Amino acid sequence: MTAIFLISMLFGLLCGQATSFCIPTEYMMHVERKECDYCLTINTTICAGYCMTRDINGKQFLPKYALSQDVCTYGDFIYKTVEIPGCPRHVSPYFSFPIAVSCKCGKCNTDYSDCVHEITKTNYCTKPQQSYLVGVSI
Repeated sequence: MTAIFLISMLFGLLCGQATSFCIPTEYMMHVERKECDYCLTINTTICAGYCMTRDINGKQFLPKYALSQDVCTYGDFIYKTVEIPGCPRHVSPYFSFPIAVSCKCGKCNTDYSDCVHEITKTNYCTKPQQSYLVGVSI
């Protein structure tokens, strides 16, 4: 019984190291425009998690494109457009954002992802909030 338990634990550890934990994750973002009266709080999904990476020892001998690491990024996504309330007529009240349907480990694509590694601390409202709950039917 102990041998089976140890083999099961070893197999679990090996599989756990080989799999990624890159999944759609709930996220709350705040959107506001200085000309509008309200801040819109949006509950949506983004891709977040761990992707298996390896550090290559022979970095000086490889081309730069071979050195980039995989990140947790969108597999499938849809765009949703919402209206920020309280905007004057001369300001467009519409804001579009991607909603993660599925995620994958891969190269960061700047066409639809923010690939910056710095954390920004601007995800808050400075104006009264209105909530918007995003529903995705798959």
